[in-house]
Amino acid sequence: MKIAVVCHPTYGGSGVVATELAQGLARSGHEVHLVSYERPFRYDPLQPDIYYHQVDVSDYPLFRHPPYSLNLTNKLVELVEERGVEVVHSHYAIPHAQAAWMAREVLQEERGLDVKLACTLHGTDITLVGLQHSFFKLTRFTIQRQDLLTAPSAWLACETARDFHVDEERIHVIPNFVDLERFQPKPSDDIRRRLGAADRFVITHVSNFRPVKRVRDVVSGFANLRGGTEAVLVLVGDGPELDPAVELAQELGVRDDLRILGKMNDLEKILQASDLFFLPSRAESFGLAALEAQACGVPVIGYRTGGLPEVVVDGETGVLCPEGQDVCLGSIASDVLGDPTRHAAMRRAARRNAERFALVPVLRRYEEALRCLVSGLDPADVLRKAPA
Repeated sequence: MKIAVVCHPTYGGSGVVATELAQGLARSGHEVHLVSYERPFRYDPLQPDIYYHQVDVSDYPLFRHPPYSLNLTNKLVELVEERGVEVVHSHYAIPHAQAAWMAREVLQEERGLDVKLACTLHGTDITLVGLQHSFFKLTRFTIQRQDLLTAPSAWLACETARDFHVDEERIHVIPNFVDLERFQPKPSDDIRRRLGAADRFVITHVSNFRPVKRVRDVVSGFANLRGGTEAVLVLVGDGPELDPAVELAQELGVRDDLRILGKMNDLEKILQASDLFFLPSRAESFGLAALEAQACGVPVIGYRTGGLPEVVVDGETGVLCPEGQDVCLGSIASDVLGDPTRHAAMRRAARRNAERFALVPVLRRYEEALRCLVSGLDPADVLRKAPA
């Protein structure tokens, strides 16, 4: 197959899943074209059969804001005409799936070409952006016109069906995945020493630091833990909530215990050195970071919201507390770390749980579904036979 995968390049789950899926499809022998406005941070330019296409944004004085959707549409038209792309797989509904639909309209009208459209929803494109008045009708229109619609959790599929009036049977749950060879438990004494935590616990949070991630809850929960436990808090990633989180740490007297690492390509090294992972998101659609942490044997402490309960087994691979009770993050962490036997059992269970989300089986489900589209068959028949 010849597939175009469209994604955001930024530090977040949708970009990671799209890029690694694209690379997995390329390793399986397909010609894959990765499309974005910047090179996605997990893209490997040396891998064969995958090609990165940067969307150039117009710089014309008439446009106060660059018309990215139009430039993306034109790029997709070019890829179908010049490279024979058969299916456009959009990750994140707006603007990617919308641009893909416009490209198909152009191709059908001008060339009689019928490129297939697949869209994987990732969370905030539905729960935040899509629900905004200025985007709602366009988001609903766009996702209803996809040939294949997937979501990483049953929770997100239900939210989409309810809020956007989509038949829930049309939304196929294909979970996110993890590379179990890359993300696995390993000795990490050297990394712990470099973090200044040779004799201290390491608490980690990884995200794009948007408001939905509730990073201030991470800091306040850590401050509660730090009241009676020697620990450091490692923050990986970047975004608008990072500076306010650091300011809060200063106010709470734990600024010196923070380790701010920014964006990292070798995230697994930090996770392997971690004792617990904090993820108190408002509505995590899946929790890819939580899955990668568990694959490294790190229990997850978070809120019982969104799709996270489908990834973290409460009481076994981590602990999920009521939403918004930031102090509970610290008290629960203290209880877990204060019981070495329980902590060790959670580490083992976390790894076993992550093995349910291995890359290859998930990749095969996507591959079979996309192949059905290209062949003119209904991918629902394939996806309903496979476990969600």
